[in-house]
Amino acid sequence: MHRFRAVIAALTLGVPFAASAADITRIASSFEDDDPFDLFLDVGFERTQTRAKIVREQLAGGDATDVREVNELWYKGVDARLNLAVAFGLWKDLEFSFKLPIVFQQNETWNFVSGTNQGNSTITNSCFNADGSPYSAEGCVGRLFQVPQESYRGGVGNVHFGLAYAFFNQEKDDTKPTWIIGIDYEAPTAKQRDPSLDNTDPDGDRGNVGDRVHKYQLYTAFSRRMGVAEPYFKASYTIPVRGPGAYSNCDQSGANPPNLGAPGNCYKEPWTRNETGIHAPSQTALTFGMELVPFESAAKSQKLTLDLRLLGNYVGRGRYYNELSSALRKLLTSDDYLQVGGQFGVTARAAQAFTIYASGKFLYNTDHLLTTEAIGQDVNGDGTVDTAAPTELRPNPDLNPTFDWRYDLVSRRFRAIQSTTFRFDLGATFSF
Repeated sequence: MHRFRAVIAALTLGVPFAASAADITRIASSFEDDDPFDLFLDVGFERTQTRAKIVREQLAGGDATDVREVNELWYKGVDARLNLAVAFGLWKDLEFSFKLPIVFQQNETWNFVSGTNQGNSTITNSCFNADGSPYSAEGCVGRLFQVPQESYRGGVGNVHFGLAYAFFNQEKDDTKPTWIIGIDYEAPTAKQRDPSLDNTDPDGDRGNVGDRVHKYQLYTAFSRRMGVAEPYFKASYTIPVRGPGAYSNCDQSGANPPNLGAPGNCYKEPWTRNETGIHAPSQTALTFGMELVPFESAAKSQKLTLDLRLLGNYVGRGRYYNELSSALRKLLTSDDYLQVGGQFGVTARAAQAFTIYASGKFLYNTDHLLTTEAIGQDVNGDGTVDTAAPTELRPNPDLNPTFDWRYDLVSRRFRAIQSTTFRFDLGATFSF
């Protein structure tokens, strides 16, 4: 116990105290007596890879209550981009920031898992049309999509604008931690991604990457330097708001073959464009971490930092672009899920004006349904949702037009399991 206390004392008191904010609470401040203007220019490469097994519900025998899941696909998504960002002080401890991502590739691949092939897959042997009618009197010979398959997208992403303020700044008052609050606004500036388009040709035009959704992230972060250790905490909440020209599945109501269960209900009350369009999920994230400084030279403005983080992110239910959207050519409704993991990073400041950094992040994504669209609404208020197929003589306004009987119905839905995400970042910061 005495030895443990001695180690803690060495970490917190045994080295000269130096107050400098962790990277997560870095803020540009201008019009200070000794620093009239702060500006940070960040240039970074980011590569994110997500891998998941996709399984599908299937009735076991003739019992409608006995539903099992069968293995279907391996999914892999790769996003590689260049992030350009600038942040500068508007006033004392008040920062404005701007970020522009350039997406080199946003590619997805689908391949059969071991033991599944063209002959036994439910994807290539589908029995129904989108409206629930039998596909063929000769048997289940329909195909939801081609496997194997690869999709290609890229382009300039959505721009970000940020505003942050430090209520406390440890560099100015070493009796207090650094505490900032901020808002990051992601504007829907990228060209709209249309999931109905075929982007499987590697030599053809790549698909766009924009979702046409405004995203407002509210966040707060704390850090406290204690000797060579600086623990920190950050919490954020992201609010999505549908932007102008956002995609709706009803944009393909005239597709042949049909890709909607009840396309005749499109743009009729209550199935307006807003109701059938994109519903991006909200997100709540928590970060706990610590920076360790094994080397620091104040005279030369040099520092080596090791960064350890624990991460958690809750992704709400929504109709959005998920692991099967490009394959099934539409927006799909996913259940909510959790992302939990960690990050390790190294930052080296060679001089006051130049810093390089690298980090690796690993996340485990909990199992979640990928196709779980609601079947409809009780339009006439009789207490039930009419699920009968519409006809010319008997329309059925209760049915959700974007519901697809082939994979949104219980016993036919797709689920992502064993899903992991790994992200690698490498970049540099220039300080002025």
